[in-house]
Amino acid sequence: MLARREIVMGKAEIKTKATEAGVADFILALPDARRRDEATVIDAMHERVTGQKARMWGPSIIGYGSYDYVYDSGHSGTMCRAGFSPRKAAMTLYLMGHYLDRQPEADALLAKLGKHKTGKSCLYVNKLADVDLEVLEQLVALSWEVMNERYPV
Repeated sequence: MLARREIVMGKAEIKTKATEAGVADFILALPDARRRDEATVIDAMHERVTGQKARMWGPSIIGYGSYDYVYDSGHSGTMCRAGFSPRKAAMTLYLMGHYLDRQPEADALLAKLGKHKTGKSCLYVNKLADVDLEVLEQLVALSWEVMNERYPV
């Protein structure tokens, strides 16, 4: 998962951090009724899969759990293990981008998912009605498992 950063005295500082903002308030404030309903569905899905309560990460990411990372460059930080953002253009789910040695399993699920787009660690869905929610939940679960394998608690 990539997060926005700002440069502070020559050092990159991550801007996407856990906050005390209310998840329910954030969802209720979404301007589009369909996006509010979809965010509620995706939130419940993540809570089922992760066993974690949602937290806001930055102003627009709803995240579950956390992990600490260190890049080869030495840059380090903390980010949510799983999460999503109900953006205007598409529901964005943050999934483990390469699933380590489980990529064939992820590819098979993506082939059955329905209408979607992918990025490095993002899954973009315009409308939840366009995808199979059971398959989506399996993808979220697979990503959660891989994150727990890669970054043990």
